[in-house]
Amino acid sequence: MVVVTGVLIDWGGVLTTSLSDSIARWIREDRIDADHYHVVMREMIAHAYAGGDGESTVHALERGELDGPAFERDLAARLLTLDGVPPVAEGLLDRMFSGFERVEAMYDVLRDVRKNGLKTCLLSNSWANTYARDGWDDLFDAVVISGEVGMRKPEPRIFHHALGQIGLPGEECVFIDDIEANILAARALGIAGIHHRDAESTITELESLLRLTLRRA
Repeated sequence: MVVVTGVLIDWGGVLTTSLSDSIARWIREDRIDADHYHVVMREMIAHAYAGGDGESTVHALERGELDGPAFERDLAARLLTLDGVPPVAEGLLDRMFSGFERVEAMYDVLRDVRKNGLKTCLLSNSWANTYARDGWDDLFDAVVISGEVGMRKPEPRIFHHALGQIGLPGEECVFIDDIEANILAARALGIAGIHHRDAESTITELESLLRLTLRRA
């Protein structure tokens, strides 16, 4: 039986509160036409994560080939406010993600698995994000951010890169992410996958897989 000795974990929506909650807050505050936004974004995300033909601005943004301001201008031009005009492009991504909050239970899990001798790696697709990295040395053995390495999930090469950073084979690792396409890509490489929906269910699955108690009183 293979023993899991490494944890790869996403950031936004896993170590933070959900992306959908942050987006809903931004939609209210910027008075975005929500129905139009969801039509636009479903198409963009489906193309980027479901194997659509060709490359898109999402691919380029996540690999760091397109900078944040350029993507903001592109996205703003596709969207509408309730006043029927595009939203302000400058600072659009910061506003979209401003509702992210730390999920302390997930940070506690990382500390606990490291105390038990497992290696940890942050594996995050960046949308020109600014990451608050305070305390990361105590949480991660390696950090792999798509825009910094020129690769993105669900590309196999970024998983191989992350595994190389912690010196472990895929069969000895588990990957936690809130996007199913990324989980399926990891599993295809022999990495166990936990599709994150909330901290409670993820911790339960991880405890079972690692045979550890990871909950705090």
